[in-house]
Formats: sequence, structure tokens, C-alpha cells
Amino acid sequence: MSTVQITLPRLHSGQQKVIDEASRFNVLMCGRRFGKTTFGQWVATNAILHGMPVGWFSPTYKFSAEVWRDLKVLLKPILTTDNRIEGRMETITGGSLEIWSLDNKDAGRGRKYGLIILDEAGVVKDLDQIWQMALRPTLTDLQGKAWFLGTPKGRGFFQRLFAQGQDGGKDGWRSWRLPTLANPHMPKEEIESAKRELPPEIFAQEYEGVPADDGGCPFNLKAIAECIAPIRDTPVSIWGVDLAKSQDFTVAVGLDEEGCVCALERWQGDWSMTSIRLANMIGESMAILDSTGVGDPVVEALQARCPLAEGFKFTSHSKQQIMEGLAVGIQTTKIRFPDGWLRTELELFEYEYTRTGVRYEAPTGVHDDGVCALALAWHGYTNRLRSAFSYKVI
Repeated sequence: MSTVQITLPRLHSGQQKVIDEASRFNVLMCGRRFGKTTFGQWVATNAILHGMPVGWFSPTYKFSAEVWRDLKVLLKPILTTDNRIEGRMETITGGSLEIWSLDNKDAGRGRKYGLIILDEAGVVKDLDQIWQMALRPTLTDLQGKAWFLGTPKGRGFFQRLFAQGQDGGKDGWRSWRLPTLANPHMPKEEIESAKRELPPEIFAQEYEGVPADDGGCPFNLKAIAECIAPIRDTPVSIWGVDLAKSQDFTVAVGLDEEGCVCALERWQGDWSMTSIRLANMIGESMAILDSTGVGDPVVEALQARCPLAEGFKFTSHSKQQIMEGLAVGIQTTKIRFPDGWLRTELELFEYEYTRTGVRYEAPTGVHDDGVCALALAWHGYTNRLRSAFSYKVI
């Protein structure tokens, strides 16, 4: 009888601590380069060697392709099936591996697993829906186990799962927060250098696994809270209007002479009704309206009745410009707005660095119409102040 040998990655002390304390549902929140993906591959391979069906879930195809390649090399001596198109491997032990990209939120639906691993869980969008509606049911038949691995990005559902696991193993949940330096192979001097260079909240998140309060929010959650004030009963000095597209809302925000919200309305309706409503609201006040795409003819029609209405076309550059302006207004607490849905939109709004610049948008399934309208109003308000100042100086 021939013997096949599989050499598992050797766990470092931080990883071994997690294995020793593991429960059914496990959340590992850690700093960059801790070794979470290697750890996940160890857990997956060990389960496959014991004949279990394993599901591996990554945020994107790129992540899943790297894991597929590594596990294929690791399991090669015992593979009986290797189908990259289906993302499935089978082994002589009776175990199997299916690798999924969470670009498809229904990934894994209908399967049954003895173990699932969610890699880079901190950056998975709609993690709550994916877990509750698609993945948790895959563990029912075999009473399977789950691992959530990742570096946090703000305080989202990954953080909520971590908090659940801190309750002494209640309901089968356990969680660990381990810094990059829990990996003894990481050079300490390099980590210390990063600590000196990076803002404290960024270092804490990326190297110590402590979620930043803001995550990807450009406005600063504490500053947002400090800007909360009731809607004023004062005249509108300038309007900002974001026009509805598809299932969105049309939102109109009015600021008074001191930059405080004194009017806030949102609705859904056809263009003819929206045009009439806006014309009655704006009148002869100044207004900045989103004129991107289908908004252009609406703005042109309004200008016949509202002589101080101006259009603003959103591009990646112009949106970055006015969002950064709004961020300054909020972080210096010069603007005031009411609590409620507008505050929620501001707190959930995100930015992301891309190859071409900074992209500002709401998470999938969340509206940002109020944020855009407020940004337009603030943009008009601050430009008007500059114009008034220039006039006085002259």
C-alpha cells in the first residue's frame, strides 16, 4: 500500500492559539500580514483530509483565484477531481472543496457543507445578507462550522459578529483580535516604522485589527454627531437638489444664511410633478441642481421660473471636489443638519481609492440622494460666501 503525504502549513503561535480555542462559529479579526489566509487554508485542508465538504468564499474572483492555486498545489497528491470552471476539487479522502466569489451574493445557495470559510470578511459587501440568507443554511444538514477571517474596515457586520463571539462562547460563537505582530515572522522594526508614519486610527485598524470608527466614511462620525441640530425656522438662502434616477428619491436641501438646514424634503414622482414642486419651492432663491444626464432638461425648464437656479454635472472629479468640500464643512462643524435619515446616509457614505482617483458612493442598497443634495447646497453656499468676500475686498 502506497502512502501519500500532505504537508500542512506550520501554524505560528498566534494561529495555534486560535485553533486551540475554536468553537463552531469563529471570527478572526486581525492586522495585515497576520497570516489569516494561510490559516484558513490549514483549516480547510484539515477538514478535507477528514472527508468533509468545504466551501471557501472570497470577496472577488481575484481573491478566489489565488486561493484555488495554493490549495491545488497543497492537495495535488490526493486530488481525484480538479475542475476550475466549476470551482470544485474532490479528494481520495471523500472530502471536497468548492471555491466561490461573493460577486454573486447567492454563492453556495443549495449546497451543504461541513465547513465554510469567508476570507477577507471585513471587505465583503452585504455580509449580513450573504451570511443569513445564503450561507448559514448550508451548514444545517451537517451541523457545519464557519470561519470569518479578515482585517476590519469600519464597524459593519463583521464587527457585529466579532462582538457576538466575545460573549464567552455563547451560542457557539468565539472571536479573536490579534495584531500583525502576533505573527512572529513579521519584522518588528517595519511595524514600528508604519506606526510612526500612519494616522493612529489607520494604524490601529490595519495593523492591530481595531475597526476605525469611520471605516470608509469621509466625513468623520464624531463630527457628524456634532453637526446635528433641529431644522431651523429661517428663510432658505440656497437650495441643493439631487434629482431622482431609477428607484432613487429627489431630495431638496435648503440652507439658511448661517449654513444650517432650514428645509429638507424628499419624494418620488414623475418629472412633471417634480418640476412643478421644485419651481414652487425654489422661486427666486439660489439653487444648485444635479443636471447630470436626464436632469439637464429638468434644470433648463426650471430656469424659466427660477432665474437663480444653476445646473451641476456630476463626474468622478466634480463629485470628489464637492464631497471633499462637504467633508471640510462637517469636520469643522460649520454646517448643521437634522438627525434621522440624512444623518444615516452621511454615516454610511463611503470613499475608496482607485487607480483613477477617489470614488465616493453609498454602499450597495443604500441611498445617497440626501448626501448629494447637501453637498450641492454646501458647494453653492461656500462659493457664494467667497464671491461676497471678493466683492467686499474690491
